[in-house]
Amino acid sequence: MPTNKACNKVGFLLSLLTLMVVSCNKDTNNGDNPDPDPIEFQGEIDWVKTYGGSNEDEAVGVIKTPDEGLLILGTTKSTDGDVTGKTTNDQDFWLLKLDSEGNKIWDKTLGGSDDDVATSIISTSQGGYLLSGYSRSNDGDVGTTAGFFDYWIVKIDENGNKQWGNTFGFPGTDQALKIIETREGGYFVTGYFDVTASGGQGNDGRNSLHGVGEYWGIKLDANGNYIWRRYFGGSNNDRSYDVVQTLDSGFLLVGSSESDDFDITDDKGSYDFWVVKVSKEGNKLWTKSYGGSEIENGRGIVLTSDGNYLFVGDTRSENQDVTNLHGNADAWVIKFNGNNGNLIWQKTFGGSEFDSASDIQKLTTGEYVICGNSRSSNGDLDNNKGQNDAWVYIIDDTGNLKFQKNIGGAALDFASQVIEFSDNELVLVGNTESNDQDIPQNKGIKDFLIVKLK
Repeated sequence: MPTNKACNKVGFLLSLLTLMVVSCNKDTNNGDNPDPDPIEFQGEIDWVKTYGGSNEDEAVGVIKTPDEGLLILGTTKSTDGDVTGKTTNDQDFWLLKLDSEGNKIWDKTLGGSDDDVATSIISTSQGGYLLSGYSRSNDGDVGTTAGFFDYWIVKIDENGNKQWGNTFGFPGTDQALKIIETREGGYFVTGYFDVTASGGQGNDGRNSLHGVGEYWGIKLDANGNYIWRRYFGGSNNDRSYDVVQTLDSGFLLVGSSESDDFDITDDKGSYDFWVVKVSKEGNKLWTKSYGGSEIENGRGIVLTSDGNYLFVGDTRSENQDVTNLHGNADAWVIKFNGNNGNLIWQKTFGGSEFDSASDIQKLTTGEYVICGNSRSSNGDLDNNKGQNDAWVYIIDDTGNLKFQKNIGGAALDFASQVIEFSDNELVLVGNTESNDQDIPQNKGIKDFLIVKLK
């Protein structure tokens, strides 16, 4: 039999152990809340950074890197300030690597002795990144071009070193505006094609010649060699700003059309949102126009959870497909059926001045974030900082406005692309001419603008 003294000692130790366990549980589990709620998105500015030199620097795209940093692509004319290794004032691609707090790690320029304009950046399944743009150089990183401007596609490694590059074009102005990676492991690029200057070339054996400019889609293999090329449009100006691969491995090319003939069969007015559906072999399946009697500029597209699509840009119309115009021009969001292009719903956003949308991305919450620019201080906006503000807003899957914020100073500020940096953070990029209010510093005529929201 144990003695009373031994029992008391064991009891004391057991009580002490129980106290320690309870205390530990309180420290790690917050008492009655074993799983603390994650920090929610508040829409507040975490930081704003400007980068550039004394000339013009404009950011067009941003990618989150595997090391939790940012890689930003744009175009620079500067030879000083944050731009290194550049000695001439022509336009070059400019890559800027930042850490998660927006501090510069390195920068690189790519181009030749003439103008080279960047338009989009994507990460690739092969590692590294793919850049799109257009060039009129015949030397340097470019090699040779066939016309005034050619599509220029460049593959780089994680440190910004060029791995390969290809140009596509004919005697006129041909501008690659967006590139994506396909599910087959290759790429697809879309943009603007100067079909008149090409004399009808660029359609892979199809003898057709429409007019001023066309959508030009090129399917590439993993090494940047073209598989097929097709152009679509009418006798006026048609320009594709974005593309998405469809569930049946075809493609939707989107942008704006001024035409009312040839491939355009249902034009609404001056310029319309225009969608072209092509098969995986490049054959046209159907087209759709959306808009009113005035000007609509289509910019970005995203696949929705139910297999349909959201298409964003701006509108000046207040008839036909467009209702509830707020001002001079509104950001316009439409949802259309992925199988036939039929309009499901449309919403306008903005105030009494000029407001536009340039990019849309799906969030992990199932909502959608859109960026662009605004001159308004009423309607859907609370204020205006100056001549023009960068603008970011979030909508749900039925187009209800859930959040909006404008960022800028007294001069001109624009947002080109927005990404979800983490579950509760957004990063948007564009350009700024301001040096006050939200903008900490101006280094030249135009600077890269990078904003992190949390």
